[in-house]
Amino acid sequence: MTESALHPLVHLGVTISSLCSRDKYSTDPAVHTAAVDEIRRTAGVHTDIRDHEVGVWVGYYGDDYTKTRAAALVDAFPGCVHHIALGVQRRGAGGHGTFETSMPAGVG
Repeated sequence: MTESALHPLVHLGVTISSLCSRDKYSTDPAVHTAAVDEIRRTAGVHTDIRDHEVGVWVGYYGDDYTKTRAAALVDAFPGCVHHIALGVQRRGAGGHGTFETSMPAGVG
């Protein structure tokens, strides 16, 4: 395993967010139960980080295609609801990229 340049708690947050996304389109409740269990095990005592990452994920990715996953996450981690608004805000912020990709036509 390679060593991460990220702080261990930042790495944990990224890992939890990626676990939220794995199989997010599945309609099989067993898949979502397994994801919840893995998130719970991965987060361990860091419930604050878990709830933040899950809430932001639900706010950003929660839509008709991922509603089964989002509902499973909110049911399992009710503390995440305090962070959903941040995810919604980030989703509404629009695309972002490097300066070169956002320059007006004719500049540069």
